[in-house]
Amino acid sequence: MCAVLLALTLGVFIQTWNHQFINLDDPLYVTNNPFVKGGITGRNIVWAFATTKASNWHPLTWLSHMADVEIFGLSPRGHHLTNVLIHTASTLLLYWLLVQITMAPWQSLFVAALFALHPLHVESVAWVAERKDVLSGFFWLLTLLCYAGYVKHRTVKAFLVTLFSFVAGLMMKPMLVTLPLTMILMDYWPLNRFSREQMESFTFLSLVKEKIPFFLCSALSAAITIYAQDKGGAMKSLDAIPFTLRVENAVIAYAKYVGKTIWPQDLAILYPFPSSLPLWQVFGSGILILFITVVTIRYRRRYPYLLTGWFWFLITLVPVIGLVQVGGQSIADRYTYIPLIGLFIMCGWGVPDLLQGWHRRGTILVILAGLVISASTVITWRQLGYWKNNISLYQHTLQVTTGNYLILNNYGIALADEGRLDEAILQYQEALRAWPKSATAHVNLGAALANQGKFMEAISHYNEALKLIPDYALAHGNLGRTLANLGRIDEAIIHYEEALRIDPNFADVHLNLGILLVRKGEYNSALRHYDMFLRLEPYSAKGPINMGAALAQGGRPNEAIRCFNEALRVDPKSVEAHFNLGVALARQNRTGEAIEHFSQVLKLRPDLEAARRWIEVLQRQK
Repeated sequence: MCAVLLALTLGVFIQTWNHQFINLDDPLYVTNNPFVKGGITGRNIVWAFATTKASNWHPLTWLSHMADVEIFGLSPRGHHLTNVLIHTASTLLLYWLLVQITMAPWQSLFVAALFALHPLHVESVAWVAERKDVLSGFFWLLTLLCYAGYVKHRTVKAFLVTLFSFVAGLMMKPMLVTLPLTMILMDYWPLNRFSREQMESFTFLSLVKEKIPFFLCSALSAAITIYAQDKGGAMKSLDAIPFTLRVENAVIAYAKYVGKTIWPQDLAILYPFPSSLPLWQVFGSGILILFITVVTIRYRRRYPYLLTGWFWFLITLVPVIGLVQVGGQSIADRYTYIPLIGLFIMCGWGVPDLLQGWHRRGTILVILAGLVISASTVITWRQLGYWKNNISLYQHTLQVTTGNYLILNNYGIALADEGRLDEAILQYQEALRAWPKSATAHVNLGAALANQGKFMEAISHYNEALKLIPDYALAHGNLGRTLANLGRIDEAIIHYEEALRIDPNFADVHLNLGILLVRKGEYNSALRHYDMFLRLEPYSAKGPINMGAALAQGGRPNEAIRCFNEALRVDPKSVEAHFNLGVALARQNRTGEAIEHFSQVLKLRPDLEAARRWIEVLQRQK
């Protein structure tokens, strides 16, 4: 059975082997994160435990991304493969857990197969930035398996191992804060610690007390998460989204998750938060949720798995149901990674009981299970195809959602990265039609226009963004760059300094400001900003090359050579760094060293005639 699960999961998700990174959150977590790109180092480990970047505190998730860079570099294949392997391991772990605590291998196999292959789980596995999902899911299941062992043996060692696994999971994603309540549900079924025989040794209160260390860890994790999300600006205020609207959306969200579990259609990476909701949907969803809750409580003695499964689903969604709104989504497929196990349990044990006494019941169950798993496999395979790259993912999302200005923005960025600026501009304009107050769309539109040389139009959009968000560091930074391109150096410096006041760790602004200060002859100030850039982006060759070029033009050859050497330390195969260093050395009459670097350029780029000409000139002089 494990071999079947292994083959199915790997066979379907291995499609991600050919997928790319996407420009939503992947740059934040991997491709543009200097600490992650630096791999496993002492400095980076300290950063992982100290930072609240991405509006979360999940140090072990950061370390997993760093480990991927150590092993695979920045090739997306390895990062996707890691997600798939963790998801596959979680599938096997879920099967083993259910078999251990229920002694029902066939039902366990069905639940594990649904977990592995349900289309709602594509987002968690196919999105590199959602590593925290698959990691925390693995440790969720590992913690429950350890807990089952503790219940059986009742040793301090088993308890501590369970607690350690739980804390590790919290350090990957705070979604585990509801796990202690799930343990109590497991106490009810299938561990049967609420039975009369068990209650002679335990009371309900004693079962709760037993989990006090877990509740305390959950409370601490929740407090850290609220702080991190508030600090990162991810948490929406009540002015932005009123509490009544959040409650209405939460009620509908529960019903939508049930609906998408049964009929996974029109799945998207982001479902925009609505400005209003029809009352009939709120009341209809509320009645559905209340009805299922009453039924599971009413029949809890005859069908105890219904109560455990349903409340597993309800409780585990609480942190992400939107009462504390984080981000701009109304629901998200990735939030179902753990909660759906509860619904799968209800189905896996409920359908066989429902068909009790039917003629050829076993055959019917095999056919039904085969149809469900086959349908899930086909839909999951198709859904995975949309995640191949930015363009296919965003095109699909825009086909199945409306007013999705955030995805229109990212679609525009993807088009701009491919040099399709006119198409990108159309997407940004569409984003502004969907949400005229989108400062991000104004900034992106300004950047696209600036790349087309339409600097005055770009400036007007940056100013619009600053009217909407006066403390928008990126808008100030981009405006500074555009003003510099127009030769308005003093104005550009003012905006660069304002960007750094808002965000002192804005690495590119430090670099650009340093280059402008070199042009003004303020070399000491320029080098201070350059040194700050190196601290923030220690693994970037771009910064040292650009600063070196500016210093060389400013008549500071020694500082320029230092910069080019720094670039080569970071990237020994940088053609640009070797070439610029060769020029700088040649101008200092260090002919032999210059020839060596130009020769290195030709090894890397045999077609670069400029390097060949420099060698010929230097050899004649020599």
